[in-house]
Amino acid sequence: MRVFVTGASGHLGSAVVPDLLANGHAVIGLARSDAAAARLTAAGAEVLRGDLADLDRLRAGAEASDGVVHLAFRHDAMQSGDLAGAAESDLAALRAIGDALAGTDKPLVGTSGTGLLGQAGLDRTGTEADTLPGGYRIDAENYVIDLAGKGIRSSVVRLPIVHSDLDLTGFPRSLVGFAREHGVAAYIDAGTNRWPAVHTLDAAALYRLALESAPPATRLHAVAEEGVEFRRIAEAIAHGTGVPTRSVTAQEAPRYLGFLAHFVALDHPASSTRTQALLNWTPTHPTFLEDLATPHYFTVTS
Repeated sequence: MRVFVTGASGHLGSAVVPDLLANGHAVIGLARSDAAAARLTAAGAEVLRGDLADLDRLRAGAEASDGVVHLAFRHDAMQSGDLAGAAESDLAALRAIGDALAGTDKPLVGTSGTGLLGQAGLDRTGTEADTLPGGYRIDAENYVIDLAGKGIRSSVVRLPIVHSDLDLTGFPRSLVGFAREHGVAAYIDAGTNRWPAVHTLDAAALYRLALESAPPATRLHAVAEEGVEFRRIAEAIAHGTGVPTRSVTAQEAPRYLGFLAHFVALDHPASSTRTQALLNWTPTHPTFLEDLATPHYFTVTS
């Protein structure tokens, strides 16, 4: 299969692209810089220069492929507080890709997050069957699912915390940065709220399986661990950075956790039982706390 991958040189893309190539697929990777293009070429992928704002390029990449994996997202806008702008850019990109694939029965694998279930007020572990009518990133998830009615074999992978030595700018890296900046590894109240997690390489394998065989309109959970208590995450970060832990209130959290304060507060354990059974996906790589016990998250690079 010839696969168009957005976000091909990012954290997830740097695992998804090699996984696809190793399993006999060809890859067209979207690259917005010379450095990203060089990395993709070195990996053995074809390069399409552009970014999420280049809607004509996105259509062209989708039209030239047998399927699409959409990983790109404007994390820079999200981190600066422009959540609406980041979400609008994502939805516009998906509409362009959807227009190109309509009526072809080709697969499109989109990306969402298990954290969205934290907004549903569930008093239990979230599952793939749980949905929300709309909201930040939820609109894009629902749009991808609805594309199944337009002749696209669409599916969505909901991501928890994604961790590995491939992560250079993600959720764990940000937490480590905040701990160093403020001299404490903070958690909110008792820190018993839970976050699901997955290793990058396990998530990459799930994207490939979804591309190859997920039924239309399928929501999938890339969850290896259903829920890790946030206090344990903070303790691991404190150990790695040499700073103490500190319990803070929800009102104090933005001071210590920045743009992640709202997300850190969520308690949203999530299951992947249905995903594992449907696609024969079995996570095998280290757990989040095992990963945080290794040096790579705490090595300061220039």
